[in-house]
Amino acid sequence: MNRTFLTAMLITAAGAALVAGTMGQARALETKTEAGVSVPAAPTFSVRYRTVKIDGQQIFYREAGPKDAPVILLLHGFPTSSHMFRNLIPALSDKYRVIAPDYPGYGNSSMPSPTEFEYSFDNLAKLVDKFTEAVGATKFALYVQDYGAPIGFRIASAHPERITGLIIQNGNAYEEGLRDFWVPFKAYWKEQSAQNKAALTPYFELAATKWQWTHGVKDAATISPDTWTLDQAGMDRSGNKDIQLALFMSYGTNPPLYPKWQEYFRTHQPPTLIVWGKNDFIFPAEGAEPYKRDLKNIDFNLLDTGHFALEEQGGVIAEKIRTFMQDNASK
Repeated sequence: MNRTFLTAMLITAAGAALVAGTMGQARALETKTEAGVSVPAAPTFSVRYRTVKIDGQQIFYREAGPKDAPVILLLHGFPTSSHMFRNLIPALSDKYRVIAPDYPGYGNSSMPSPTEFEYSFDNLAKLVDKFTEAVGATKFALYVQDYGAPIGFRIASAHPERITGLIIQNGNAYEEGLRDFWVPFKAYWKEQSAQNKAALTPYFELAATKWQWTHGVKDAATISPDTWTLDQAGMDRSGNKDIQLALFMSYGTNPPLYPKWQEYFRTHQPPTLIVWGKNDFIFPAEGAEPYKRDLKNIDFNLLDTGHFALEEQGGVIAEKIRTFMQDNASK
């Protein structure tokens, strides 16, 4: 294993454990949040770090909460992993079974080469679908962010009876959401030339990784450098950037499926919570607004932060999820 990546994982694991312990103590002592939302004065369940073998791949996942509680499945985005949910999981685990996997090529899951594994959104969705069955998540509320949206919406539209609700955080399903950021990607989808490839490779480097975590935030000093350090260490592993390029190409298969996902929204009307960082340049607020066209039972929130909204608005998002689950999806 890459020494830098191992060191980054050890540092961030220690930090996450400290945060989880602090949040657990706070929840045990407090019954109301700053927003005045009541929460049970009960300790959180310890986060467990597990792996399960799916289609020959070791899939790492974080899990906490009662085994018989309503399930929330958390699907991460690029270029991160389930680490992005390190604070949210203990904030919800007193009442919900919260599960967050790493996809192959990310975090602590297997990293087969593109010749050994098909890195496509179709294949990742199939694998995550099998993962939910393997961990006994027969029904669940689905939290999607960035890459989690095309993976999750494939699963939801194929198995609408399994979805108790949608929690959408900067995850796109409409053409309106593919704006300026996506111009070089669209060029690459059309023609895989050396020039078009070269326009995308800077997104695999540290400056771009840090930018994703800090652009659009109110106070960059509140964003832990553990976030971009760990993500970059993952991408700096030998062969990983080839994996990322394959998924950049595969992202072009998502827009043709938008009408299918929108039909799923209109037909099945899953209860939906939108918690969207409105300053996100990758998936701007223009991509959030169209959900209101197709979904009737929707709690729509634009938050004053960026792409990884949990970093600055995690407390607000956690309480909105608790209210949403209690009112709509705790079945």
